Amino acid sequence: MINVLIFGAPGSGKGTQSARIAQTFGLEHISTGDILRKEIADQTSLGILAQDYIKEGHLVPDEDVVAMLEHHLEGKLGKVKGFIFDGFPRTIPQADALKRMLARHDCEVSIVLDLNVPEDELIRRLLERGKISGRSDDNLEAIKSRLVVYNNQTFPLKEYFRKEGTLTPINGLGEMDDIFASISEAIDSVL
Repeated sequence: MINVLIFGAPGSGKGTQSARIAQTFGLEHISTGDILRKEIADQTSLGILAQDYIKEGHLVPDEDVVAMLEHHLEGKLGKVKGFIFDGFPRTIPQADALKRMLARHDCEVSIVLDLNVPEDELIRRLLERGKISGRSDDNLEAIKSRLVVYNNQTFPLKEYFRKEGTLTPINGLGEMDDIFASISEAIDSVL
């Protein structure tokens, strides 16, 4: 089983590339945001708990996010070739929890893809996306705030996976097909 983590700041293209990775390599695309929304919509006990945190303006605690993730994975383990984790983990405690969870199922993180895009390009992409999609969080102030949060949380995580030898930097500039070719080469190297 192959388990791919993909990191990238908002606007780096990780969602687009994750979908392509899932399709090309036959992996299950895991988005914690999608899982969280489904748990809330289904009114599961974890979803109700998460909704309470969100209503109060708080982040859902790591242990609850990981519990939702594990609940989602349990029905798929052994039935899929592997997973592409899109934007998760976001903190070192989440990374530790993910590794423990995968180990309970005799799995491990195979590769961590790090999409690198300069900040000025991220801002340009997100502002353009905001014009097209109308997303309210794609305005300059919100973008800069999200980038600060991302950089504060992600830098230690990059070092964490670099020390483990699973981090692979990917140039996130250029044509989508060229970026995907680099990603494919990196994943092929661990298959």
